[in-house]
Amino acid sequence: GKVPASSILASAPSDKNLDAWRELGCRTTHCNLEVLQESTLVFLATKPHILPGVLQEIRPAVGPHHIVVSLAAGVTLQTLQRLLPAGTKVLRLMANMPCVVQAGAMVFSRGSCAGDGEAALLKNLLSSCGLCEEVPESYINIHTGLSGSGVAYVYLFAEALAEGAVKMGMPGSLAGRIAAQTLLGAAKMMLETGEHPAKLRGDICTPGGTTIHALYQLEKGALRATVMDAVEAATKRACDVAED
Repeated sequence: GKVPASSILASAPSDKNLDAWRELGCRTTHCNLEVLQESTLVFLATKPHILPGVLQEIRPAVGPHHIVVSLAAGVTLQTLQRLLPAGTKVLRLMANMPCVVQAGAMVFSRGSCAGDGEAALLKNLLSSCGLCEEVPESYINIHTGLSGSGVAYVYLFAEALAEGAVKMGMPGSLAGRIAAQTLLGAAKMMLETGEHPAKLRGDICTPGGTTIHALYQLEKGALRATVMDAVEAATKRACDVAED
């Protein structure tokens, strides 16, 4: 809601990728150079292997007034700055799927020519889509393992929670809704209280109670170590993709 749809110009090779933009009231084109001519803030949301060709195409139209934000996985600020004119204000952004429901987690890093003003502008715009933090570029692949891929880990855990309730006799649709609300509530308490998750977990446990018996089973299954290994595996894969 911070930018009128009519002020947004989206470019893609085919109409198939532009229909959703048109439905939102945005203007569309098949010409990338038209975007540069009419916009100051330019988002590059392409597959990594396509991005170099797009940068070569738009390079002649990029000027000192442009702010270029790349969402291409694995493409470093160094590469972006090398493929764009010297002095271009470049930022690198990594988001995750819940941005579509304004509950995303995003991190960004700025290139050598992007200043506080450009960083503040991007953070202000993206705050309507969820949490947005500026980080060192070395954290971006970690964010992919933690949050980009991490959404899928949470879905797997939610599915397991619900199936446990189904096993004990609860209807699946009800169990799924309660599992989702449980995750939402737990996340909200972490964000709003600022407490460490271990503290919040301890607050729920009573001596000899249901929670500590359940947590004992999770510890026997090495839940924490397995999740840590998953984040490490996804982070390493993100690094490999960047090298490719």
